Amino acid sequence: MVNQKGDSVKQEAIKDLIVQNELGLHARPAAMFVKVANGFKSEIFLEKDGERVNGKSIMGVMMLAASKGTKLKLIAQGADAGSAIGALADLFSKKFCEA
Repeated sequence: MVNQKGDSVKQEAIKDLIVQNELGLHARPAAMFVKVANGFKSEIFLEKDGERVNGKSIMGVMMLAASKGTKLKLIAQGADAGSAIGALADLFSKKFCEA
């Protein structure tokens, strides 16, 4: 993807996810997600039913009110987009380390 100025290439990675942990994306997993997201230079977004929020904002992530079974789209845009998607998707696959 070319950025708006057209002078450099901006990488984008997208992954569909399903919230699998029993309590959904409540405060603790949302905080874990935001902490990991902020470790990357890429812009990170989560989408639920067409509503896009900043994945680096705890308020944005919590506003999604994503319960168990919720389908989300994870989007990363930037030089480390692929790595960001991998690390963040791993949190979902491990159910945010909840039993």
